[in-house]
Amino acid sequence: MDFKIYKVGELTRLVKDLVEESFPPLWVEGEVSNFVHHGSGHMYFSLKDEEAVLRAVFFRQYNSRLLFRPENGMQVLARGTLTVYERNGQYQLMVSEMRPSGTGALQLAFEQLKARLEAEGLFADERKRPLPVFPRVVGVVTSPTGAAVRDIISVISRRCPPARIVIYPVRVQGEGAAAEIAGAIRAFGRWGGADVLIVGRGGGSLEDLWAFNEEAVARAIFDSPIPVISAVGHQTDFTIADFTADLRAPTPSAAAEYAVPEAAELVLGLEEAVRRLISAQRYILDIAGQRLDGLEREISLKKLASRLDRLARERLVLAGRLKRAVLNRLETARLDWARLCGALDALNPAAVLGRGFSIVRTAGGQVVSDSAQVSTGQEVEVLLSRGG
Repeated sequence: MDFKIYKVGELTRLVKDLVEESFPPLWVEGEVSNFVHHGSGHMYFSLKDEEAVLRAVFFRQYNSRLLFRPENGMQVLARGTLTVYERNGQYQLMVSEMRPSGTGALQLAFEQLKARLEAEGLFADERKRPLPVFPRVVGVVTSPTGAAVRDIISVISRRCPPARIVIYPVRVQGEGAAAEIAGAIRAFGRWGGADVLIVGRGGGSLEDLWAFNEEAVARAIFDSPIPVISAVGHQTDFTIADFTADLRAPTPSAAAEYAVPEAAELVLGLEEAVRRLISAQRYILDIAGQRLDGLEREISLKKLASRLDRLARERLVLAGRLKRAVLNRLETARLDWARLCGALDALNPAAVLGRGFSIVRTAGGQVVSDSAQVSTGQEVEVLLSRGG
């Protein structure tokens, strides 16, 4: 009996051709298992159900557009083509598109990113900053043509005309919108001229609002040195930007109201403060006047006369002390003078002559203190106390 003998490689190629020609691109539903995201960017995993397991590969050029991250145990819909990998003889699904089964990809991506950023602390209440009470400059990151920017300008201009509005125009949906929004937030931070930021847009579908669910926007808000108010969509819409911002506003108009005070209310508050200040001043003056009246009543003429009499007596006592002090000083000075005069008299040559002594001088006026200074017959002059 004749029969054909196939080599393994030959048979595997036949099976490969048969499988790949028989099955056009198709959708497969299953549970993800053995998921590996390789460093090259390719994803390798299996799809399984209660009856079988199908190997799958999701190459980087396709999975780079994936909004969510596949995880083990996740139920997904995968679209691709069946192929046979000749090296190990196994067939596999080459995936070109993937969706979560039972929930939208965007919603799943939202929940995944929200959980991850919350775990990192980006939503923590303790890091949220209070808004400035009197902002001079309000920065706005939004589309320059939407209704949101008109509402923000209208509300701020009405509530607080002195406040300056600086708009950084960006796209708020579509490819590249998230990068523009994040770049605008960081640009305001580098500038440093704004006191508060409003980041947002009008309402729309989840797809329309998706730029505000991007991680880049969340991290730009988290890193902003300026307090940020998020104003994305309508009151029922929530985005990642809302959770990260220092304050969430239900609408762009509400964000404008949160950003600046009501000028009319400020005027009323100032007027009330002035009234309270005047009232307090009047109260203080009344109290001071009452105290002054009491002091005037306490100081009677009798008390004043007694005080003057006491002062007069004190003056006499002080005058007596001064007189005695002056006399004592004069007596001390007189005694000192007499002592000095006696000392001078003791040193006076005339006083010595008065005690019987004399002074002998030569004709030239030299005092003779030794007989050897003169000779016999030489004329000398003798000084006495009287005469001579």
